[in-house]
Amino acid sequence: MKTTERLMKYVQIHTTSDDESPSTPSTPVQWDLARVLKEELEALGLEDVQLDEYCTVTATLPGVEGPTVGLFAHLDTSPALSGKGVRPRIVENYDGGDILLNPEKNIVLSPREFPELMEAKGLSLMVTDGTTLLGADDKAGIAAIMEVLDYFITTGEAHPTLKVCFSPDEEVGRGMEHFDVAAFGADFGYTVDGGRLGEVQYECFNATDGKVRFQGKSVHPGSAKGKMINALDLAMEFDRLLPAGQRPQFTEGYEGFYHLDRMEGSVDEAVSYYILRDFDGEQLEERKELFRSAAAFLEQKYQVEIDVELEDIYRNMREKIEPVMEIVDALSQSMEAEGIVPIMEPIRGGTDGSKLSQMGLPTPNLFTGGMNFHGKYEYIPLEHLELAVKVLIRTLKSFVA
Repeated sequence: MKTTERLMKYVQIHTTSDDESPSTPSTPVQWDLARVLKEELEALGLEDVQLDEYCTVTATLPGVEGPTVGLFAHLDTSPALSGKGVRPRIVENYDGGDILLNPEKNIVLSPREFPELMEAKGLSLMVTDGTTLLGADDKAGIAAIMEVLDYFITTGEAHPTLKVCFSPDEEVGRGMEHFDVAAFGADFGYTVDGGRLGEVQYECFNATDGKVRFQGKSVHPGSAKGKMINALDLAMEFDRLLPAGQRPQFTEGYEGFYHLDRMEGSVDEAVSYYILRDFDGEQLEERKELFRSAAAFLEQKYQVEIDVELEDIYRNMREKIEPVMEIVDALSQSMEAEGIVPIMEPIRGGTDGSKLSQMGLPTPNLFTGGMNFHGKYEYIPLEHLELAVKVLIRTLKSFVA
């Protein structure tokens, strides 16, 4: 089965995760893809194929003497947009113009809005029908890894021992919660979970999630003067106390941010959910302190109760990968051999590699070629996905050369 056929098959399997669910996996639909992959790995002839109680698929492809390398991709798609009923199609030889995704809703993927589309002119693009995301994040990574395994099995070419892991719930930050690094047995790994052609990522945000609960005082609006305290007003005032210029829409590169992800509630009680991000660990601590101080200020001002919860999610993986930069250099050298210019840039987010690195398994991230993840304008140039496969094969072969 070729990479495109695999991706076409996988994206049509619903695997959306749910950040409100306490279970692992966070949604039962993730089991559907996990079972398919378990069967495919067994059919390829991999050893020790397992699907554990947490919906994590692992397998081993024994190789020659050398390092043991882990290959990681995630099963779930983002809850930011529906991943149910995905209807992918391929635009052959893209001409550089508008792509009408959905005639009924007049949803158009246009280079005027997404100028990077012009870099894919002449290529074949897999796109959505404008009603769902595509799910190349990270089913393209799964397809690439499966193709790499198929290649080594079919050709018989020398390769290191490969340990494969397809895990749930990466999109909600819980993909590695139950993962046993020691039992997995890899010396280092690669997540195949990146975006545009050439990306190599070995540093990411330090990440904290924030939850702020505002207790108001509900009084009939007709007699509310001097009595009512609107919890929704408190939530909005709290947000205004945070630096307006440090929101995601105003930041880039190494700039951190505060992001109000969602807000819910009523006059009596409201809850705001935030994500706090910074590449520098000390600066993230400063962000957390400002967050707490804003709540304390409003408590004093209105004599109300405001509860702040801050949970550290992952740390910058750079500190764990820099001592073994040869695993990043191997990717760069393979790209150059394939005529690709490596793009070293930080992940303005996180991958399972963030947590794996902190758990003792250095795991940088490789591109798949996908673009506009988490939305209806998602697309992937299929030739770029094939190049990801070639880069991965060349990189793995370099460890036994």
